[in-house]
Amino acid sequence: MDVQAQARAQAQAQGVRSDEAVSRFVERFAAQLTEAGMQRMASRVFAQLLASDSGAMTSAELSEALQISPAAVSGAVAYLTQVTMVSREREPGSRRDRYVLHNELWYETFTRRDQVLTLFEKTLRDGVAGLGADSPAGVRMAETAEFFEFLQGEMAGMMDRWRAHRATLNLP
Repeated sequence: MDVQAQARAQAQAQGVRSDEAVSRFVERFAAQLTEAGMQRMASRVFAQLLASDSGAMTSAELSEALQISPAAVSGAVAYLTQVTMVSREREPGSRRDRYVLHNELWYETFTRRDQVLTLFEKTLRDGVAGLGADSPAGVRMAETAEFFEFLQGEMAGMMDRWRAHRATLNLP
């Protein structure tokens, strides 16, 4: 093992933050988010915010950390704000904005998905009424509506179980 590899291993063992390790995490998680359908730059910006201790960074900080243009940061933040994964706040004592991850980000994201499922279910049920419940398309839509209704019920129970489980964890 070379000297740099030994130093990295020692820092990791001691729990010391490594810029190289952070960068590897950001790119790896961003690639997974992109593979799952999120825009590439939005994935990178989100992963960088997630990896920051404060969960908040300015455009200049994001640009420097990711080696991307301020315009790329702006586009990514516009998307992340639109899907309510981050919010824009004014940096105290400054005219600079900073971009902040929401508290309980994943819980909120999945809860909003539940609202989308409600909308889909209603639209599908309207479709069944228009197509006829006995038509092949009507039957298919009715089954899909039932699936979304089932998901909603399961999601609500799962979120309740998550809150109970989170309370048992030793997290701040």
